Amino acid sequence: MTTKANIIIIEDEKNICSFIERILEPQGYRISSAYTGKEGLQLITSAHPDVILLDLGLPDIDGLEIIERVRSWSNVPIIVISARTMEKSKVTALDLGADDYLTKPFGTAELMARIRTALRHSQNRASTQSSKYEVGDLLIDFERRLVKMKDQEIHLTQIEYKLVSLLAQNAGKVMTYESIITKIWGPYADSDNQILRVNMAHIRRKLEENPAEPKYIFTEIGVGYRMRED
Repeated sequence: MTTKANIIIIEDEKNICSFIERILEPQGYRISSAYTGKEGLQLITSAHPDVILLDLGLPDIDGLEIIERVRSWSNVPIIVISARTMEKSKVTALDLGADDYLTKPFGTAELMARIRTALRHSQNRASTQSSKYEVGDLLIDFERRLVKMKDQEIHLTQIEYKLVSLLAQNAGKVMTYESIITKIWGPYADSDNQILRVNMAHIRRKLEENPAEPKYIFTEIGVGYRMRED
């Protein structure tokens, strides 16, 4: 299962959104756009981006506030794209947790390079402990976004892969329902864990020989889930 990166653009100028989309979509990236800060925050929690391209000068919420909010629960790379050229704005954005800052107008090659760098840094963070999870017949290659069971590739949806990766990178640790929901769907998601249970049931059908007697992902009743450590 190889998945191309999902990129969200939060920018109130539709012509700039269209310009960026025309650059990125032919490269295979999946693109979603929001034209206000509120729409952007909602999109972040629903579309699960790998990179956020963020304009600071939004009509409703300042982009700096969006960086601060997102950083309270997510490490997703944020590349600021703004007409603000003052060094203070750049420093503030980076101090709040933005990964990079691109000043308008910008070149196509530069934008592509910044995105590739952000993705590479994100993958390096995700694989700090190990680039792979390999227990029993299950292999998860975090860098390649590849999941195999008994040497056979397993197709997972984007959400299923994020869930499995989160649990695998915290193998042996009990992840509470609330912490999983926050990390995958964001702090504004409904705290009802029905959607989490449904996704976990789908994952178990794909990874477990007998989902009723799991070997890899265990339920801690009333608390959360734990991934087998060895």
